Amino acid sequence: MFGARCMRLVLRRCSSAPCPRHAATPKLLRVREALEVRDPAGQDIKVQGWVRSVRSQKDVLFVHMNDGSSLENLQVVADPGLGPSDLTFGSSVEVQGKLIKSPHKRQNVELAAENIRVVGPCDVLAFPLKYKTHHPLDYLRQFPHVRCRTNSLGALLRLRSEATAAIHSFFKDNGYLHVHTPIITSNDCEGAGEIFQVESANEKRVPGENPHFFDVPAFLTVSGQLHLEVMAGAFSKVYTFGPTFRADDSQSRRHLAEFYMVEAELSFAESLQDIMQAMEDLFKKVTDTVLSSCPRDVELFHKHVAPGQEAKVERMLKNRFIMMSYTEAIEVLKRARQEFIYKPEWGRDLQTEHERYLVQHCGEIPVFVFNYPYDLKPFYMRDNEDGAQHTVAAVDLLVPAVGELCGGSLREDRPDFLQSRLQRLGLEDTYQWYIDLRRFGSTPHGGFGMGFERYLRCILGVENIKDVIPFPRFSHSCVL
Repeated sequence: MFGARCMRLVLRRCSSAPCPRHAATPKLLRVREALEVRDPAGQDIKVQGWVRSVRSQKDVLFVHMNDGSSLENLQVVADPGLGPSDLTFGSSVEVQGKLIKSPHKRQNVELAAENIRVVGPCDVLAFPLKYKTHHPLDYLRQFPHVRCRTNSLGALLRLRSEATAAIHSFFKDNGYLHVHTPIITSNDCEGAGEIFQVESANEKRVPGENPHFFDVPAFLTVSGQLHLEVMAGAFSKVYTFGPTFRADDSQSRRHLAEFYMVEAELSFAESLQDIMQAMEDLFKKVTDTVLSSCPRDVELFHKHVAPGQEAKVERMLKNRFIMMSYTEAIEVLKRARQEFIYKPEWGRDLQTEHERYLVQHCGEIPVFVFNYPYDLKPFYMRDNEDGAQHTVAAVDLLVPAVGELCGGSLREDRPDFLQSRLQRLGLEDTYQWYIDLRRFGSTPHGGFGMGFERYLRCILGVENIKDVIPFPRFSHSCVL
């Protein structure tokens, strides 16, 4: 640390007024940009952000500020008399001064302030975040309007942004067309009934008129898959990335009422191997990009939230994902010495406890489980025509701690098979358009969906899905 005399000399030198003719407008830098400057040479800059800490000594004032661009704060040094009276933790500020070399090993530069202006004061007594306090993630959930100012949520949001960009980049580089599929739809893709119905809040209805705003029941989408299949009739590779909704009355750590899905559809796909390869490539490429682009943000989670997660992620990236049929998976579960709450039986769906065990059984390497029983899966999955153990060409990707991350299938492209199944389900009229797609130049095709929040949980080691989305929506909770 500077001695008091040395600090006074620096501040006096930095605060000397320049000749008006040679005065230059200070360059506005983000905190991240300022920290990355290797040879500051006393350049005049201006930084805007929020105060993370204030420490006033007899001869020098230290202020740490951040603008969300970096996990690291920028240290501001100033004459104590320069600090406004309302300069407190949480206030927003604009600081102008000279960027100088820092004498501290932990930081390359610091800002010798010539002017500090409080843009917005902060009532520190009422502010839910407290100075120099570690706030657990479950505590921060109570304050969605300010939790983004913490290190953990700030890092999470930067990681979400980077992962989003990496996903779009992956699909663009591999020849996919991005499609905005509708949020409001008349289709229930999954057929599970866990849907939110959409109606106008206007209660004025004319007697005798159709009671529905759209003339038919409309819902918030549970999946963009069916709309992607329409587009796959004109483009060989398509994808969408947006919000989806499930009216799942659950308080678990795995479910949200509103979450984001990455969904892709591939025309001319004749094998589940094509779908599985696309899933594995997406996971590994996006994860590589996130790890290399945001190392400090990832380190925060791997070091403080989920110690040991770094090694798990490396293991997932270095090894080929394992493939196992549903029938093989049931046999593994039956041989397990572990007692399950839900007894594994062929013909029953895999539960979360089963999924996690299968991944552990495979050495914490992601596992593709494929060829599920025909009666467990929706109408659009391709019939394998495999005799007594009747299965469909479906696949789930199971990952450590999370369980199911991706789900996909080959789609039933044979009109007679599809029509027969829809007839049995009483859905032939509802999905006549879907049958038509098979009559108008159809191709063998398939696709998959990946839960974005589950992906973030997987790579960061976050236990609760509510902590990897800015504004979590779940049963009995819709804050803001």
